[in-house]
Amino acid sequence: MNGSLPTAATPQTIEELMLQALAIEREAVARYEELADMMATHNNREVAELFRQMAGYERHHVEHILAEMGWAEDMVTPRQGGMWTTPESPEAVPIEEMHYLMQPWHALQLALAAERRAQGFFAMLAAGARSEGVRRAAEQMRDEEAEHVALVESWLGRVQRPADDWALDPDPPRYID
Repeated sequence: MNGSLPTAATPQTIEELMLQALAIEREAVARYEELADMMATHNNREVAELFRQMAGYERHHVEHILAEMGWAEDMVTPRQGGMWTTPESPEAVPIEEMHYLMQPWHALQLALAAERRAQGFFAMLAAGARSEGVRRAAEQMRDEEAEHVALVESWLGRVQRPADDWALDPDPPRYID
């Protein structure tokens, strides 16, 4: 799993910070929903439900940002150069780390890494903030991500780590053109 944090330029205003936070949260919603659909396609309902729950938490963040800023639901959220330098936002689970036979433990590990990246990203923005308002807002977002980290860690405590041969499929999918 990729646990590295991108280098970020510090937003100068609350609006810049919230635009980027909105982009991050929207990408997290989309990715968690995509992962849930992928798991449902492979009849992995338990993991699909975990990802749907995570999408719901991220959707709540989107709604909160929109309401707090007085923005419309269809507000365009441009990615500003320098906020993060990776193709995906810090909170997006990399699609290439998915496996159709993954178990809840795997899904939770991916979600945990994403939430930790987001927490670290907002901590980095808070540390580099030049205004008190931006610093406080970034710290609040960092703390919200910390709550998600704690939630995912608690879920991890309730699932078993799979055996090393978890990916062996006695009847693998066959692709026929």
